[in-house]
Parts: sequence; structure tokens; C-alpha cells
Amino acid sequence: MQKLSIIIGLFLLTAWCGCKKFESFQTDPNRTTQATPDLLLTFIETRAFNEVSTSNALAARQLVYTDGVNANQYYGWKRASFDDYNNLRQVYKMEQEAIRINKPVYLTLAKFFRAYFIMRLTLTFGDVPSTEALRGDEGGFIPVYDKQEDIFLAVLDSLQSANNALTAAADEIRGDIVYNGNIQQWKQLINSYSIRILMSLSLKENNTKLRVKQRFAEIINNPDKYPLFSGNEDNGQLKYVDLQDNRYPYYNNNDLQTAYYMEETFVNTLKGLKDPRLFRFAEKAPKQAGLPDGDFNAYGGVKGSATIDENTIRVTAGEASKIAKRYFNDPVNEPGIAVGYAELQFILAEAVLKGWMTGNADTYYKNGIQASMEFFKIAPAAITAYKTQPAVQLQPGHELENIFKQKHIAFFLNSGWQPFYEQRRTGLPIFDVSGNGMLNDKKIPKRWMYPEGELNLNQENVTAAINSQYPQGDDVNGVMWLLKKD
Repeated sequence: MQKLSIIIGLFLLTAWCGCKKFESFQTDPNRTTQATPDLLLTFIETRAFNEVSTSNALAARQLVYTDGVNANQYYGWKRASFDDYNNLRQVYKMEQEAIRINKPVYLTLAKFFRAYFIMRLTLTFGDVPSTEALRGDEGGFIPVYDKQEDIFLAVLDSLQSANNALTAAADEIRGDIVYNGNIQQWKQLINSYSIRILMSLSLKENNTKLRVKQRFAEIINNPDKYPLFSGNEDNGQLKYVDLQDNRYPYYNNNDLQTAYYMEETFVNTLKGLKDPRLFRFAEKAPKQAGLPDGDFNAYGGVKGSATIDENTIRVTAGEASKIAKRYFNDPVNEPGIAVGYAELQFILAEAVLKGWMTGNADTYYKNGIQASMEFFKIAPAAITAYKTQPAVQLQPGHELENIFKQKHIAFFLNSGWQPFYEQRRTGLPIFDVSGNGMLNDKKIPKRWMYPEGELNLNQENVTAAINSQYPQGDDVNGVMWLLKKD
């Protein structure tokens, strides 16, 4: 009997241990179950500031793809995704963790990232879920869509609040791979980004609810409270390093090596201005390889609007310049700018011409050129010579054309889709649609259609948003609120 009790006891102990071991498999003892806000900040920054995009370069008539029909190049796109809500979920998680360990500075940074990601979404589609987004844990699976006007208003207020909350007394910022915790540079980014948003609302300058010109003036006229970028060292940008998953996005990219050529109208613009940035953007055309370095005649492009066959003939004949090798064989290359000093200077030049602020438009314009050329590592003497050329000066009656031309050059392979959005707002520079390869009836789209998943999972709300904005239906040519002059 005693032996039987011992056996039963051993059996029960073994069973209990077996259950414990099984349950223990459910949790990895070597992996944390909580993410600190600094770790989340690092991840979020890599998603927000990695704005190197060949897709935009195709749509913005800077590059041409020759191995197939690319929807971005030929304006044949349809739907885009809601992927930025995944980024917003990480921001929400950073907020939760900041509250858990009482680190309010991360809540302040979250205001910027919430603004940044929701702006990317609304600029893509128009109205999108915002106030009711990210409430799945509360059962909010079918969020209503916020009006674009309300999104802009909330974003501007949130950015102002973020600037005001960042003071010298703020907590230390860990995990910051962009500014290494520098509070002043974060304030400069927040306010420079606000200036971009306000200028994007130029068609709404008479909107009394948004107070666009007044908000713009409040920032410009109070630099102590609202500091702005003072140079390229303040750029909101992601610097790449030669480590796995941290290299330049197109390093060793086969398509970039074999199928990307310079767009003809872009090359001709650079050649007409005798712009040495061309030598940093492109390789010499094979047909002109014997010409000396620095000879603008050695470069050529193909038309983004032409058919693949037409471009292939010209490429085979050696007439077209490939994109510069550094974009695919340098693991570090140049940083990816999200919001930059050069762009800010061009915005200020435009603002002077619009009467939003006082100052010298030419000074801001030349500052933008200087900053862009320094970013692309143009020699100082060449920059000085370039800025004195008659073709580079602001031409009376054509000042805005000059500004947007230089701004478009400065955007080459950085700032995400901002080059396209700027052309959408202003119509400048003119994008060629004359070729036989064009889709969408040779029209430049104004937006992207909503994701198909929304039609399946949130049909009532997305349908209401479409009906209120686009009477013709969910169409890439629909004109969103932002593009309608008040």
C-alpha cells in the first residue's frame, strides 16, 4: 500500500510538472513581453523618415522604368493601402508604454508621428478614419471617416501642442536615431513640418476655420517660441549605415542597376540650367561615353510618357543615362530626407511672393539652392558659379515657376511623395503626358482609391466618405477638399 501511494504521488508530481512545462512553452523566457518607448521610437523613426522612393520619382518625371508598364510612371494606378495605420498602431503602443513608465516626452513625440502618418494617409485618399481609428481593443472595428478639413485642423493644433510641450526641462529622449535626443532640433522639425502643411493649404488661405495665413505668421514671427530649421544639419532625415537592414533602401537592387534611366524632361531641365547635380544623379549615356566628365552633352534621357518599345529603342541605341551607380552600390549613400531645410527655404520664398510674410524671396530661393547642392555634395565653387547664372535667377513674372523648378530638383529621391503633391497643388513643373504610353486618358491622377478591404469590412463608412467627396465615385481623378479653392 505504501508503495502504491508513492507511485501515485510520483505520478501526480510528474503530471503537475508536465503541465507546468507545457504552459511554460507559451512564453519565451528570453523575449521581453513589454516594449519600452525608446525601442518603439527607433522603429517608428525608421518607418517615418525612410522616404526614399523610386515610385514617386517615376510619377514626378525624374526617372523612367524600362522593363515593363509601371503604373506610377504611366499614371495607371488604382488603389493604395492603409499600411500607415500599422505605423500608427506602433505610435499608440509607444504612448501606452510612455504612460506605463511615466515618460511624457514620448507622448509629445507621438503627437508628431500621429500627425505625420495621418497626413500621409489623407494626402493619399482624402477623408480617412482618424478620431475613431485604432480602437480595435475597444470594439471599434468600423471607424467613421473624418473630413479632411478636420484632420488638417487637428494636426495643426497637435503640432503646436507638441512644440509647446518640448522644453529644456523635458525628459531625456532615448532611442532617437534622428536627433540623438536633441530637444531643439525636434522643435525645429515640428515647426518646419507645420510650415509645410500650412503651405499645402495655400488654396485654403481664406478659410476662417483654419486661419492658414495667421498660423503661418505666428510661427514665422516668433522664432524663439517656434524655431525652424537653420541648415541641413537639422534635416528630418534617416542616415543609413553599412549593417544588415540598415543600408540604403536600393543598395544592390537589381532593377535599379538594369532598368532605371533618367527622364528626358528632367535631364533637359538640368542641362538647360547647366546644373552640376546632373553629374551626381546620372551616369553618362553609353553613346556619349567618350565625352569628358562634366560635359552636359554626355547625358540624355527617355520620356516617361513614351511606350516601352520607344524607350527600349533609345536605350539600346545608347542615348539614355542610367541612374548614378552610387544609388545601388553604396550601402550608405546619402540620407533619406523626410522634411528638409532646402524645402523650407523654397516654401518661405513662395510665402514672400504670396504676401504671407515679409522678406526677400530671392534670398530664400538661393538658400534653398545652396542647401540642396550642398546635400548632393556639389563643390562650393560650382555652387557659387551656378547661383550667378542668368538662367537660375528669379525671372520677373515667372518667380513661382523658378522656385518650383528648383524645389523639384532638390526633391530627387527624397521626401517621399512630396514632389508629386507639390505639383498636384501648383501644376508646376509641368509633367509630360504627351506620349503614346500614357494610361488614365493621359491625365495625371489626383489621388488613390480606397483599399478594397474597406469595402468589405467598413462598407457603410467608406461609402459615405466616397459619396460626400467624389460624386463620380471612388476615382483616381476625384478632386479632394484640399485641392478646391475656398
